[in-house]
Amino acid sequence: MDAQGYIDQRRRTFLQSAAIGLFAFSVSGCDALMSPEQARESGADFAVLSPGLVAILDVLGDALVPGAKAAGLAHYIDANLARDAGESLLMVRYLDVTTPQAQFYMAGLAALDSHCRTKNGKPFIQQSEAEATPIIASLLKGNPAGWDSIANAPPAPLFYLAVRGDAVDIVYGTMAGFEALDIPYAGHIDPKPAY
Repeated sequence: MDAQGYIDQRRRTFLQSAAIGLFAFSVSGCDALMSPEQARESGADFAVLSPGLVAILDVLGDALVPGAKAAGLAHYIDANLARDAGESLLMVRYLDVTTPQAQFYMAGLAALDSHCRTKNGKPFIQQSEAEATPIIASLLKGNPAGWDSIANAPPAPLFYLAVRGDAVDIVYGTMAGFEALDIPYAGHIDPKPAY
């Protein structure tokens, strides 16, 4: 197979997998198509995000939308960051953010951590729920103290909106999510698996 044939085949595989909610993940050096939840459960590798940023994203995601961590939010965001920006399913794509998507998320997570260290003298993942709740809410009001110390950090309200949107998508944007909300699923085309 020539190079163009290989690229065409990978694109077809991507389009088919995205249509049913599957992404390419690597587990123990083997690539497989799976849902973000399956990737989390399998301990799939991250292609873009560092373990420290994944830990922050897991805590933030669950605070914004309970169940986001278990649904594989970090794997979902990482898998999309590893793609071409035009193929991404992340909220930032639809918000017309011009910053590279990986930079947007990595700088935003680092800025959140920096703010927590400035405010309470400890990282975000060490904040109690009582401490984290007002910190997260403060992101909607503008860039909090310490936020701007991180180069290229996105505006805090925009970062909040994007991560919350991604968390809502991964938790409730499935047939099972609609069922959990007791809302009839009325998609144009039902996906083959209920993912």
